[in-house]
Amino acid sequence: MFRYATKRFDPTKKVSEVQLQTILEALRLTPTSYGLHLMKVVVVEDKGLKQKLLQFSDQQNQVVDASHVLILCREREVSRELIDAHFNLISETRTIPLENLAGFKASVHSFLDAKNEKQINSWLSKQLYIALGNLMTVCAILQIDSCPMEGFDAEKYDQILGLDKLNLASVLVVPIGYRHEDDRYSKIKKVRRPIEKFVVRF
Repeated sequence: MFRYATKRFDPTKKVSEVQLQTILEALRLTPTSYGLHLMKVVVVEDKGLKQKLLQFSDQQNQVVDASHVLILCREREVSRELIDAHFNLISETRTIPLENLAGFKASVHSFLDAKNEKQINSWLSKQLYIALGNLMTVCAILQIDSCPMEGFDAEKYDQILGLDKLNLASVLVVPIGYRHEDDRYSKIKKVRRPIEKFVVRF
């Protein structure tokens, strides 16, 4: 009930570093398909950089006024080396011999080899919507406001932030911070289907 798509942030209020780390850890722990976690989050706090991003954000001032702008990104290219590195991490973290993971790794490679670039990008992007759900929920628990945004020029964002050099492609933008007291959207009632028209039980 606390959460809503914040339209106007108070630029004088900042999310603390402790709270930010909690949010980032929740994102890091997000479940993903095969547990591959082929995503990263870019955190933008610099005012000048946020101003540059504004013109490629449909002039949505949340990007400038929010405490931080979180950009959820997928890997641009999923190489065999990237997958192998993940399985090396599993082996290291869980002290499992790599040969014991060979079957699982082969099934992941087989899954990826059967898909074209468009299908893989779609699959990777869907993982970020799982992360988005976690992000917005954790923010609400911390009484921090957020506004998920698809209305931005991903190509321009990637250029400005140099994401292509990091093998990243931006998918979602989420300004976080604290609502301005004059944001009228914070005071209107939520409109949702009643529970009996939302849940289907057998």
